[in-house]
Amino acid sequence: MMIHPDFEVALARERASTLWRRAALAGLARQARAAGGTPASRPVRLRDGSRVLIRPVRAGDAALLAEGFARLSERSRQLRFLGRKNTLTASDLRYYTDVDHHDHEALGALDHVRGGGVGIARYVRDREDPRAAEIAVTIVDDWQGRGLGVKLLDRLSDRAREEGIGRFTALVAADNVAVIGLLRHFRAELTGRERGTAEYEIALNRR
Repeated sequence: MMIHPDFEVALARERASTLWRRAALAGLARQARAAGGTPASRPVRLRDGSRVLIRPVRAGDAALLAEGFARLSERSRQLRFLGRKNTLTASDLRYYTDVDHHDHEALGALDHVRGGGVGIARYVRDREDPRAAEIAVTIVDDWQGRGLGVKLLDRLSDRAREEGIGRFTALVAADNVAVIGLLRHFRAELTGRERGTAEYEIALNRR
């Protein structure tokens, strides 16, 4: 049976893309296992005993972010993006990985054993109020309920304080019970409510 040349090219590209992603994840797994000495690179133990490595998101993490997004259920994507979101575009991936670690910070959690991305927390500073920043936290479905969101938001809060941010704001789906519970863990106050959404604020008191 003859195979159209265009189809062969597409298959080759897909194989190359798959191999590249696997190589990237393997490298991250080695990095996670090898992480040791400094507090920033030391693995974090969660409630169920599993461990993650939490580190700043880097410009080369696009494939890792895409892999994590693919592991989100349709429901999780809808809650995170407040609407239907089937894929991350190239522009999305650039925005989510091209962070300056000052006005825009993002911390990713890697499975310490396998190296895949399992969660991410980020803040973006408010242009009109530099002491405020909007946050978002996303955990892949099979890692939810382990306390990872608390660890990520705790680290993100420390980074925000270092950069002169005094409060977080968060716009969430009104039925996003998990994230609302996470925010309340950090003593968030409800500051507004519209149809289908709720807005919270967290004061970042100095430690």
